[in-house]
Amino acid sequence: MKKLIASIQPCLFVGLKPVINELCYDSMMILEKKKQFHFSPRPQSFADLMEMYEINYIHLRVLCGDIRNLPDESISTVEEGVPILLKVLTRSQHTTILMMTYLFDGGEKRPDLKVQVYHDSRQADVISRQCRLTKKNRSAWEKEVDNVLLCRWRLNRFLFKWVNYIQKQGHHFD
Repeated sequence: MKKLIASIQPCLFVGLKPVINELCYDSMMILEKKKQFHFSPRPQSFADLMEMYEINYIHLRVLCGDIRNLPDESISTVEEGVPILLKVLTRSQHTTILMMTYLFDGGEKRPDLKVQVYHDSRQADVISRQCRLTKKNRSAWEKEVDNVLLCRWRLNRFLFKWVNYIQKQGHHFD
């Protein structure tokens, strides 16, 4: 495993051709796909949150393929599962904003997650939800945890778990 990681790291240097970076990144995706990730319910640090953003990006790439080339709207269906709608809300050179939601019978759409994908830093962050941190539900968490960090952690941990779940069901958008 160390040899594989060492062979990938030179690809991360700035200035290499985009094709080489993409090939190296695809190798990383294979590596990451084999490794099982688990994030605790409680944030440990800002660096852990940044790692979760990166893992969410990788999982979205596995689920969607090349995010920059997604159609404006797609629906993924699996046998005995709820269809999932994926919409591209905005596109720019460095970012794409996606909206993902289940299409329940009766027209109900939940969870209606908006995810901002940063192509240059290869990260994905939930931007559509607000945390409802009150003294009561915050008391279960450690007091020294920053409220913004806790909020971002909870939202992105949900995305992490949901994307893993729908991948296991067989959903895909590529």
